[in-house]
Amino acid sequence: MKVGVIFGGLSKEREISIKTGKAIANALKELGYKVVELEVRENIVRDILDSNIDVAFIALHGRLGEDGTVQGLLELLRIPYTGSSCTASAIGMDKIITKKIWITEGIRTPAFQVIENPEDKRTIDFPLVVKPPCEGSTIGVSIVKSELEYLNAIKEAFSLGSKVLLEKYIDGTEYTVSVLDGEAYTPIEIRPVSGFYDYTSKYTKGATEYIIPPNCSKDLIKIMMESAVKAYNAIGCSGAARVDFIVDNKEGIPYALEINTIPGMTETSLLPKAMAYHGIDFKSLVDRMLKSAKLHIKV
Repeated sequence: MKVGVIFGGLSKEREISIKTGKAIANALKELGYKVVELEVRENIVRDILDSNIDVAFIALHGRLGEDGTVQGLLELLRIPYTGSSCTASAIGMDKIITKKIWITEGIRTPAFQVIENPEDKRTIDFPLVVKPPCEGSTIGVSIVKSELEYLNAIKEAFSLGSKVLLEKYIDGTEYTVSVLDGEAYTPIEIRPVSGFYDYTSKYTKGATEYIIPPNCSKDLIKIMMESAVKAYNAIGCSGAARVDFIVDNKEGIPYALEINTIPGMTETSLLPKAMAYHGIDFKSLVDRMLKSAKLHIKV
């Protein structure tokens, strides 16, 4: 089987995507697959056609990779690919649409407001979280406690898109639950040294403590795992995904924050950590992800 690993891209997560793609490509080579590394540039369509690959392993993060764009291209080319469909990918990348679907499915998520203009009246009290709705890796995310911080935060968020998501701040502990082919795995507790799990905390060795199994009750673990599968199914995910939660420190209630339909596969990534805890090494994980590749549109 000739596998094309697609990585790089044009988003702000390009650097992380390259690390993910290289790690996956190396694992596939060690497993004996014939691998073509396809770094996304201007001629990516021609590169894919010329590669004559049998299947695509998508390692793209962010826009034009995680949002259904490349998935649609591969559907048109009739090349099976890893991960979620065009539709699920597009929904998962948009935090606003994701939250609306989750609410209809009874999945608890923090209260929010969508603003389309910096002059729109804010209805959520401080402290609150400002997010660009279609970015990953905590890019453009700010926790704000004052009007001045708020104005600076929405200016940054609007520079990344036409809408901004305001979310009620929940003082709590963050967790992430990996889901593979519809099955949830033990949550990982996330303890950033800085107190905020931002881009630096995510991708700097030693900047965050990851605890598995987490320091919480078995009942809470069960609730998060069940909620993660429900959140995954609600938007129609396939293959591997990760659902992030925050658990309120006062009430112990978990809230789903977002879903990642193409989880990172770097040395600090959380999906491989969760799988390793269950005895699934990196190469075995990559192999399982590859073997779940498919076309989602029948013609």
